[in-house]
Amino acid sequence: MGKLKTNKAIAKRFVVKKSRQGTKVLKRTDGQDHFNSRESGKTKRNKRSDKTMTKTLQKTITTALPYA
Repeated sequence: MGKLKTNKAIAKRFVVKKSRQGTKVLKRTDGQDHFNSRESGKTKRNKRSDKTMTKTLQKTITTALPYA
């Protein structure tokens, strides 16, 4: 059996973290690139943290990233 292909678009957008509690898939928050000066302080603060994906999306993402 040959090597499995990694979906490069998904590999660029998501990070798979493995720990004792299980696997977590993290994604950078949307809308961080520009036009942030108009945002309120609360919104800017919330954009700094990464978002954790739901269980359904985690399954889809981990199948697309076989070696993560």
